[in-house]
Amino acid sequence: MGEASGFSYRVRGDGSVVITHQGRAAGVLRGGRAAEFLAEVEDDPQGTMARWTGNYKHGNERVARQHPRNRGR
Repeated sequence: MGEASGFSYRVRGDGSVVITHQGRAAGVLRGGRAAEFLAEVEDDPQGTMARWTGNYKHGNERVARQHPRNRGR
C-alpha cells in the first residue's frame, strides 16, 4: 500500500490496483495498466497517482498566477 498527500493505492489479490483520493475511489487499474502503474509509482507517488486518475493540472494554474494577490509587488 502506498500513500501520498491525500492519494493512496491498494493492490488487490487479483492484481488490480485501486487508487483512492481522500478515502474515495478515484480509479481502478487492471492487467497491464496496473503493472505499468506499479512500476512507475515508486519514483513520485503523488504525481503518478494524480496523473493516472486524471486529477492533474486542471488549467486554472495560469489564471491563478495572474491574480493580483499572487503577483509580485
